[in-house]
Amino acid sequence: MTKLNGTRKGCKDVFNAFLVSLATYAGFFEFPIIGPCHDGVNELIAFSMCVSSKVYNYWVHFYEDDYLFERLWRNPKKYLPILKRYNGVILPDWSLYRDMPLVMQLWNIYRSRAIGTWLQANGVKVIPNVRFGDRRTFKVCTDGLPKHSVIAVGTHGTLKNKIDREIFIKGLDVVIKRLMPTAIVVYGACPDSIFQKYRDMGIEIYHFESDFGKAMRSKKEVV
Repeated sequence: MTKLNGTRKGCKDVFNAFLVSLATYAGFFEFPIIGPCHDGVNELIAFSMCVSSKVYNYWVHFYEDDYLFERLWRNPKKYLPILKRYNGVILPDWSLYRDMPLVMQLWNIYRSRAIGTWLQANGVKVIPNVRFGDRRTFKVCTDGLPKHSVIAVGTHGTLKNKIDREIFIKGLDVVIKRLMPTAIVVYGACPDSIFQKYRDMGIEIYHFESDFGKAMRSKKEVV
């Protein structure tokens, strides 16, 4: 059998196997392992904006539509020099919808971790973005992630719908119990009803309003 990390003459790497050439794996589905990060987070910038920005005192995030950062998967090497200019990277947030087949949800978790382990191997600080789709992903969404470290979650689009909100709350509780993070970067709404109990546990919360939220607030202020 040809190994995923192996190379064959004249064979194009359509799976981006080079991303995990130095990786170790965890869990039944063998997600690439991400090392810990203990850095504080000052400001965030979206990947689609970081490509042209001339100010680099940010952490790059991917809490935006998938099509805006799919190019990173298609050509990771092109964007490595750009990402290395910044303080660090919160790993890609490829969508995990409840109505997605499980294999697609797993693939998007894998892609985020593969990018992450490769960035770390190239000297980039990374914070894992923890995303779960339906309840089946609760079992695997933390595989390969470090304990007692900084993690990130995006809440935009997960709290308005009752079912989505319930899944987010239950999933986040599973994540916190397993990883026992020192800090959580929260992109989007950060209601006390969900996050205060984690503050009470001594977990630091870095809250950043979503770009959509900022835009809506600006419109209200103008009106």
